Amino acid sequence: MVKSILFFTFSTVLLWSTETIAHAAFQEQCLQCHTTQHIPSEAIYRRYLMRYSSRETIKQKIFSYLKAPVIERSIMPPQFFKKFSIKEASSMSDEVLRRRIDDYIDYFDVSKRLFVPSGQN
Repeated sequence: MVKSILFFTFSTVLLWSTETIAHAAFQEQCLQCHTTQHIPSEAIYRRYLMRYSSRETIKQKIFSYLKAPVIERSIMPPQFFKKFSIKEASSMSDEVLRRRIDDYIDYFDVSKRLFVPSGQN
């Protein structure tokens, strides 16, 4: 019984600390600039969600844009770039960039914000 409790406690702490580290990296490597420059990250994510709906397709499209950002590859309309400059190509490794994209999608995931009352189907 004690082993089960210790295992559960250790697992919970490990998962929590891993999430915290991932969130801190996402904050530092991505959101910090978006916030400073007032880039509407949530609106950008919603555009991806409305156009592609599939999580895997969204990941692929964001990755493709961040590796070689051009207006034609952007989800945003051309007038967006009158206010915001086009992003420079990401210098992150593919592995790190894919993790940050996962963090981005998790952070803005609308399904986590939906409220479905129990017993209401």
